[in-house]
Amino acid sequence: MPAAGEGGPLSGVRVLDFSELLPGPFLTQSLVELGADVLKVERPPHGDTARRLAPALFEAVNRGKRCVRADLKNDEQRAQVRQLADEADVLVESYRPGVLARLGFDYEVLQQSNPRLIHVSLTGYGASGPRAHWPGHDINYLAASGSLALAPEGGAPAYPLPVADLGGAVYALAAVNAALFQRERTGRGQRLDISLTDCMLHWMNTRLATFRHTGANEVVAQRRTVRTRPAYGVFTCRDGLQLSLGALEDHFWWALVESLRLDDWRDAAYRLYAGRMPQAEAINRSIAAALQGLDRAEAVGQLAAADVPVFELLAPYELASNEQFAVRGLFTDTTSGALCRFPVRMEGVRAPPGRTDAG
Repeated sequence: MPAAGEGGPLSGVRVLDFSELLPGPFLTQSLVELGADVLKVERPPHGDTARRLAPALFEAVNRGKRCVRADLKNDEQRAQVRQLADEADVLVESYRPGVLARLGFDYEVLQQSNPRLIHVSLTGYGASGPRAHWPGHDINYLAASGSLALAPEGGAPAYPLPVADLGGAVYALAAVNAALFQRERTGRGQRLDISLTDCMLHWMNTRLATFRHTGANEVVAQRRTVRTRPAYGVFTCRDGLQLSLGALEDHFWWALVESLRLDDWRDAAYRLYAGRMPQAEAINRSIAAALQGLDRAEAVGQLAAADVPVFELLAPYELASNEQFAVRGLFTDTTSGALCRFPVRMEGVRAPPGRTDAG
């Protein structure tokens, strides 16, 4: 594999990417934006399943990668890919445990000829445990982690984004960079066993601690704890447009009371969050009523001037034209429209080409 060109904190890092659909490609897309050279190896004849199942998704998370197709069951092609693995710094795969091993690409074998290799296995349930080989998607991992139980009832997917897939990819990004740093000291690579479900469980620590502290042991009470908070939520203004409000801290709460003239809530009993929490629903009704007297632009301006945490509820089509994001230069034109570049501002981060390699 030729080394990547100059530029970027991960310039010179060579990545061999066997992953498909979202978690692995989102990880390797981020590595591209940090300067790594990513070669995506796809199965013939059609390549990554996302090419057919979700072509726009494929375009969004595979920009800037070189793509080749190789049949790993073919001896000659497998040998060619094996040579690439021997030259790689990082190998990323998202097959169920054992699939690549049966084709001769397990970590134990690869590290013998490439001891510096960092082998990333990004799977639903990890490489061990009684359900390691189960198939899954984002909704399954959310259910397994306990987070889906806290969502509204009704059976529909609870989140507008595949948070387990994306969250696991971000954990993988951190782990890859930590492994590269550790390799500089030890000279050795390692295997990263990353379970999307485990990553969601790590996020659940924030809720588990809260439930223990509040004594909310049943799901209904836990759901109420995380979903109903005073002065925190989405509210509709007079013109039908919506805004988000997050006046949790006591000083923000008092600024909100003053700004919206919530006279019924000026009592000292509500100065502290603990006093407001039992009245969360009533407080939110009062806020909703007050905002019905203001158009959104007026409400946002008034609340922002009072230093209350507020932001318009933006629709996806409004993102690229929003002044805040335009000033920060977040969006770049691609064949899939305007997409957000790597969000961390640092030296060497690059926006990948707008077009994806056809493979």
